[in-house]
Amino acid sequence: MQLFLMRHGEASFDAPSDRERKLTEIGRIHSGYMANWLVKNISHFDLVIVSPYLRAQQTWQEVSKHLPDPRKLVVLDDVTPSGDAKRAVDVVLAYTEQYKADKVLVIAHMPILGFMVSELVAGIEPPLFATSAIAQIDKHMEQCSFVAMTAPHQVVS
Repeated sequence: MQLFLMRHGEASFDAPSDRERKLTEIGRIHSGYMANWLVKNISHFDLVIVSPYLRAQQTWQEVSKHLPDPRKLVVLDDVTPSGDAKRAVDVVLAYTEQYKADKVLVIAHMPILGFMVSELVAGIEPPLFATSAIAQIDKHMEQCSFVAMTAPHQVVS
């Protein structure tokens, strides 16, 4: 299984609550850059899991313009900023198994994404994710390996 963990694009702080923060124009552009990068590296996603927070939903809207529809799209409260990383990983892997997904995209937030990486990959410290950055993890049987972290500034040509 290929698991892509993506942080939402840059978001404004001008909102009534954290849940309602919107992407900035740069956030939309960077999300598009990363969508183009995804298209070059993967043809489709079997499963996409997205946080219910507005900025994550808007990031998915930008990314989805470039990719075919996934077999399954799930909005998941477990991948919000203050979510429990162990539970989030367990739920993501359960959905992956339920839908027999081989290519999975999760769009969420810091700090949970960093903690999810360290839950999945033994011995790795939680990495920091720039906005719109994507970490790729390959999972074979019970073994997970960290492949790479890619950020918008690395894909702009």
